[in-house]
Amino acid sequence: MNIRIFNSADELGEAAAIEAANIMNEKIKEKGKVRIVLSTGASQFQFFESFVRQSIDWSKVEMFHLDEYIGLPISHAASFRKYLQERFVERVGSALGKVHYVSGELEPEAHIRQLSEEITKESIDLALIGIGENAHIAFNDPPADFETTDPYLIVNLDDNCKRQQVGEGWFASLDDVPNQAISMSVRQILKAKHIISCVPHRVKAGAIRLALEPAVTPDIPASILKKHESWSLFLDKESSSEIERS
Repeated sequence: MNIRIFNSADELGEAAAIEAANIMNEKIKEKGKVRIVLSTGASQFQFFESFVRQSIDWSKVEMFHLDEYIGLPISHAASFRKYLQERFVERVGSALGKVHYVSGELEPEAHIRQLSEEITKESIDLALIGIGENAHIAFNDPPADFETTDPYLIVNLDDNCKRQQVGEGWFASLDDVPNQAISMSVRQILKAKHIISCVPHRVKAGAIRLALEPAVTPDIPASILKKHESWSLFLDKESSSEIERS
């Protein structure tokens, strides 16, 4: 585990993007391609601003998407496919190798089978994994399933997760947030050779404190990241405030 603390979310995002690019370029040099997983959300804005400017041969990149709300059209402001299209795919251009979106508009079970088949063809080199205000990773809310070997699964969203989505401005009210999503599983996330977590802002301080405490428990999904052999956690002064005091 490597914890790095920066003065601001902008500095955090730039440093994480540089580390991600270094890992990706090393993998491209080593095997001619790289497979990555990208997360979304307000906490990733600064990372993507720097990431798309990195010197990477994007034609050698295969991208997988972490999660998406079931039933949400891509035209909706909260769609994570829309997020990735606008903040990543369109900005790196048509040179991008392969993209595997999670769609909330397809029949979930069949779509999960297709995604699972694709992601298990080869290992994932790098996963960008955010941490939610309730310490979720992807949409694995507490208590998260640490046991399933399914690469993707249907999950129920808890009220704390929904409140975060409303608080970030993606939905007008709690009732507007879908009840279910397709999410990459915890065990699939942990299969990535490297994991980078960008977690700025004061609202994440409690989740970071809990994740770094000794216990590894499904009630704090992000706590399991401590068991990964190559996890880099990027924080700013606000998100690290509770661990600094302790």
